[in-house]
Amino acid sequence: MKSTDLKKIVILGPESTGKSTLCELLAQHYNASWCPEFAREYLLTNGMNYSYSDLLTIAKGQVAMEEEYSQSLVSSSEFGVSPDSRLPTHNSKLLFIDTDMYVMKVWCEFVFGKCHKWITDRVAERKYDLYLLCNVDLPWVKDELREYPDLETRAKLYTIYKNIMENQPVPWMDISGDYEQRLQKAIIGVDTLLKK
Repeated sequence: MKSTDLKKIVILGPESTGKSTLCELLAQHYNASWCPEFAREYLLTNGMNYSYSDLLTIAKGQVAMEEEYSQSLVSSSEFGVSPDSRLPTHNSKLLFIDTDMYVMKVWCEFVFGKCHKWITDRVAERKYDLYLLCNVDLPWVKDELREYPDLETRAKLYTIYKNIMENQPVPWMDISGDYEQRLQKAIIGVDTLLKK
């Protein structure tokens, strides 16, 4: 398999909108792999008192992890070897990604009012096949890493993401409803992508 055969689906949106859950459920449904959010592990290790420079470190970690997952899938298909033990062996043509550089760009700009050039350069050059934008209609769930329990802030962030999606060329879907409805909508979007 060439790297261009790998379909990359990014799940993005404000915090507490079910992104990680959706990634995991989609990976299970398609017996595929999903790349987790690097920021979660970084912040659990280093704490929530993050700086502007920490967001660049997180962005670079996210890209590196995504590349590791992508390369492992491509290599396993090309050479007939089992991929990394964290990755399933059945469907190596799909990778679900929990967060991308759009999320890092929004995070930088929302918290610090500016964004690292490295991140905006990655936004321009990284290629994906489908975006699933998670809406804020799920109840907020408390978590030691979450910052915005109020619906107003989450809705504002959702609008920022929606504007980004409307002004970029990759197909995207709004994902709303309860967890089961979200999964079913996402499956329809992914199945449509796979038929192309």
